[in-house]
Amino acid sequence: MLVTGPRCDVSDEMVPLRQRDPWKGRSMWKPEAAKITPVVLCGGVGSRLWPLSRAYVPKQFLPLVSERTMLQDTVLRLADPDLYNAPIIVCGEEHRFLAAEQLREINVKPAALILEPAGRGTAPAITLAVLKSIQNHDASLLAIVPADHVIARDESLRAAMIMAAGIAKEGRIVTFGIKPQRPVTGYGYITIGQALHGLTQCFEIKQFIEKPESEVATALISGGQSYWNAGMFVAQADVLLAEIENQRPEIAAACRDAICKGRDDLDFFRVHGERFRELPSISFDHGVMEHTQIGAVVPVDLEWSDVGSWMALWELVDKDEAGNAMRGPVHQIRSEGCYLRSEGPLLAAIDVEDLVVVADSDAVLVASRNHSQRIRDMFDALKKAHRPEVDLHRTVYRPWGSYESVASGESFQVKRIIVKPHAKLSLQKHQHRAEHWVVVRGEALVTRGKETFRLQFNQSTYIPVGEIHRLENEGPEPLHLIEVQSGSYLGEDDIIRLEDSYGRQEMHDPVEAQGSTEAMSPPV
Repeated sequence: MLVTGPRCDVSDEMVPLRQRDPWKGRSMWKPEAAKITPVVLCGGVGSRLWPLSRAYVPKQFLPLVSERTMLQDTVLRLADPDLYNAPIIVCGEEHRFLAAEQLREINVKPAALILEPAGRGTAPAITLAVLKSIQNHDASLLAIVPADHVIARDESLRAAMIMAAGIAKEGRIVTFGIKPQRPVTGYGYITIGQALHGLTQCFEIKQFIEKPESEVATALISGGQSYWNAGMFVAQADVLLAEIENQRPEIAAACRDAICKGRDDLDFFRVHGERFRELPSISFDHGVMEHTQIGAVVPVDLEWSDVGSWMALWELVDKDEAGNAMRGPVHQIRSEGCYLRSEGPLLAAIDVEDLVVVADSDAVLVASRNHSQRIRDMFDALKKAHRPEVDLHRTVYRPWGSYESVASGESFQVKRIIVKPHAKLSLQKHQHRAEHWVVVRGEALVTRGKETFRLQFNQSTYIPVGEIHRLENEGPEPLHLIEVQSGSYLGEDDIIRLEDSYGRQEMHDPVEAQGSTEAMSPPV
């Protein structure tokens, strides 16, 4: 029986439980019959890829493997209009503008961009997407994929998706088992059972094994019946919802309430958070797949990686004849087997072996390449010490552009601000700080009190404490400014918004709520 909630478009009558004969009337599924709707999950911090991956710019929003971000690569991989519908994206509130901007850069308009009020694992995130799909009257086949995985064999994925869709049409929840290359303790495993009736490439799921010890992983690989668990699923929306209702009715009820009470907000769908925040964090594997009787697995060889560590990234990218992977301004002498990367400062390595050295603008990591999984321990230690480098980069991205903290001291802070073409900041004022703006490139349209005027290269203006002001870029090129702040408090939560193009004056922003007087203050 379905758990009922508030009446809305996601009604009980739309998604009834039903007795299914999964093999009755089997026929080959074809894309023209009903396209697949990708559901891209953008949660997670990626702590083992610190210092590049941080809480407010995690790995899925970074260009780690290609020139595009991992989210962009994932969405484009699922952009074939003959096979897929527009995607549903699920991400956290704090990442909403990152996700929207990166989708805009690749000219993809999602069917929905769902904002989670808090991270609660993949089971609630998938449930939100399923309910939103049904609410949008698109109770179609869904392909659920993480945004932060690498797949080298796109054609193999396409073939696997088509096969999985045919099986899912029969009432199954299909997952993919990745052909393992070696025993890895950081991955989950799926052990297969009997082949499904009439099929030679799809099997019942015998067991899920989560991150086994090294000896167990070695035994699983040698047995030949176990595969890496990629965390991807294909199923019909109503089948997924029915099984979530069966296995985790509390998740279904809370998510139904969150969707029914949610609302559109610009390009986003903001779910209601009260009951959702009370849910425990739980994965879809643990909450549903380990208990379902309708699961199936398709073994595939996709050259797949979850890019869960610097070691995994080193294995993926090109290396020189000495086994060094290098990116950015890096020079090395007589070094071997290293991952060397800089996001700005010159990185020079001499006579080192099997190291990971990553230099960001405000943090440097040095670790053994073979023990890079333990970087999460360092991340947790830094978080416990309340280090701002855990959450934010020195460059912070906002919907209108970005800013970079350049210098700070007692009662002052200097920032470099870049405003995108045809973008503008909110109409605002500050209670505790004054600002001095100097234009170094482009032309600024400035509102200060009751006057509006333009500033060009090398021109400046002063914004007194408490003065209403706004900064705009009406031109076709980015606007660059230097901002000098002075005052008794310089945290970014010292903003009173009077008008905003992005709806932020009405909404709680978990990033901006972390006001700070540090140079690494949270975003505007």
